[in-house]
Amino acid sequence: MTNTVPETGKGVAYGLAAYTMWGSFPLYFALFEGIPAWEVLIHRVIWSCLFLAVVISLLRRWPPVTAALKQPKNLGFVLGCSVFIAANWGIYIYAVETRHVLQASLGYFLTPLVNVAMGLLILGERISRLQVVAVVMAGVAILYQFFLLGELPWITLALAFSFGTYGLLRKKVDLDGLSGLFVETLLLLPLGLLTLAWLSSQNLSHFTDSTYSTLLLLSSGAVTAIPLLAFAGAARRLKLSTVGFLMYINPTIQFLIALYIFHEPLSTAKLLSFVMIWVALALYSWSAWVGRERKCLT
Repeated sequence: MTNTVPETGKGVAYGLAAYTMWGSFPLYFALFEGIPAWEVLIHRVIWSCLFLAVVISLLRRWPPVTAALKQPKNLGFVLGCSVFIAANWGIYIYAVETRHVLQASLGYFLTPLVNVAMGLLILGERISRLQVVAVVMAGVAILYQFFLLGELPWITLALAFSFGTYGLLRKKVDLDGLSGLFVETLLLLPLGLLTLAWLSSQNLSHFTDSTYSTLLLLSSGAVTAIPLLAFAGAARRLKLSTVGFLMYINPTIQFLIALYIFHEPLSTAKLLSFVMIWVALALYSWSAWVGRERKCLT
């Protein structure tokens, strides 16, 4: 018991740090104003890969990476993960640059429910009635925005489904989070380097515009990897249910940043769609909690 409590405390601290950093990403990516989202994405892939290579070397975690690379036939799912995580990153950066952070936060609120729906429809998983109600309520919230507000929240849907699909494919990959992200960015690295070389040859690159832009783009590697390391520390020390609860810190911080720092408009009608998603999440969380309690008793 004496060792468990301090370790749990450390786990909570790591989890809070990870999700707070992820939630604060809008403040970071807003600094890239004037640099196209797709160019920021290219640099994020390149410098994340290099930074992760250094971290893996320091932690001596090369064996699982080399084992994965020695089996190219099994890299198909990793490549799929690479495509979807890159799409998720790019859309998110675009959302921040165009000040659609409210839509982005709604996307990450929606992601757990998308995961439940994918588990039901694709993996044939059994879910409780409350979880079915939660998924249906989330669908109604999106349809409400589409029909009554006259807009399709495509950023919300793209972020939720790209990250949900990434999670679905990630289940097929036998790599931890750190090693997996490194291999994913490694597979994208050649394309990133070729694109950067083309931009430079056409004098379109913003990398050398100023010391500020150079350092900012270089920092994207560390900014991507550090929250992941904190999350890994939390995941090793905490129950899955606790990690799942802490997950909502991320979109909540984004929501508050969108409202009070970026001053994005939030109409009563749009707020209602958020409330519907929050109620759906509450139902889902309650159902998941009750399900775990029953398993513990049996």
